[in-house]
Amino acid sequence: MIPMVDLQRQYRRLKTDIDNAIQTVLDSAQFILGPNGAELEKEIALYHNVSHAIGVASGTDALLLSLRACGIGAGDEVITTPFTFFATAEVISLLSATPVFVDISPETFNIDPHKIEEKITKKTKAIIPVHLFGHTAEMDPIIDLAMKYNLKIIEDCAQAFGATYNGKKVGTIGNCGCFSFFPSKNLAGYGDGGIIITRDDDMAKHIRILRNHGSAVRYHHTILGYNSRLDEIQAAIIRVKMRKIDEFNHNRRMNADLYRTLIKRGDITVPVEMHGCKHVYHQFTIRLKNRVRLINTLTENNISSAIYYPVPLHKQEVFTRQNIRGENLVNSEICASEVLSLPMFPELQKEEIQYICNVINHEH
Repeated sequence: MIPMVDLQRQYRRLKTDIDNAIQTVLDSAQFILGPNGAELEKEIALYHNVSHAIGVASGTDALLLSLRACGIGAGDEVITTPFTFFATAEVISLLSATPVFVDISPETFNIDPHKIEEKITKKTKAIIPVHLFGHTAEMDPIIDLAMKYNLKIIEDCAQAFGATYNGKKVGTIGNCGCFSFFPSKNLAGYGDGGIIITRDDDMAKHIRILRNHGSAVRYHHTILGYNSRLDEIQAAIIRVKMRKIDEFNHNRRMNADLYRTLIKRGDITVPVEMHGCKHVYHQFTIRLKNRVRLINTLTENNISSAIYYPVPLHKQEVFTRQNIRGENLVNSEICASEVLSLPMFPELQKEEIQYICNVINHEH
């Protein structure tokens, strides 16, 4: 079976360095807020040319703590996309704020910035654009709206480490950027983990306190916070992979180009890369009307596939129960019924992509 992602191949390649990194942590017996976490924060801040990077326990917590640091709470509204992983909207509701969904551009699967303004109210406090599947959201008009209405921008970069928009790395365009180190991500650990980047000194200070039970000084707590620290073992593993992230992303882009070249079916829409954007292909997601038939054919030929995401957020039971608004989200609903992601990871071989595309092209 050709898997969606093969973590074993990457581990075999990096085994010596990863094993040594883990052993170093075990020998040091420093497992929480240790030197690897601190060094990883410096390395990621340097990579993005920002002042601060703050490691946290997950990509979800990165979003949650960023919203808290922006002052989001009860009665506030936060605009985002309904076509993304659940966590993006979940964290808004966890703070007793209300997610307001804006439809997507079907070409990129990202929030349509030209539909945002009509959803802004006096209660709107922030926008969370998601750089879905590794393609950047259209940020310039979002920045313009944020300036016009005095809104915060929290970039959800969980699937887009290293992607750029008009030469700027994602996460550096808004007030802060939130990344996930979930094992399948472009830059990943071997468990949950996340990081927040920002140039805002006050925001960084607030997030560091929030991640550590509301404490800046041990056993002295100024606010209610969270237990959300990036584990030292995860940080050590991620540091090894960080040295290879540009190579990993380059390989993903080459694999995507090969897919685009070899898929020869008029009923299949392949991913695009909009002008000024550098896609890093966390997923290679196609669209077609009859995906069930193709899924079955791929499975019969030992090829994995996956649907990200089959149910848009405004149709999730938890939000329908809360009467969360879901008007005019046609593109999100259509894409949810048509998308299909194919195997995509840096170590995927040319021969495997050729085989996958041959099966796709002869499925009719």
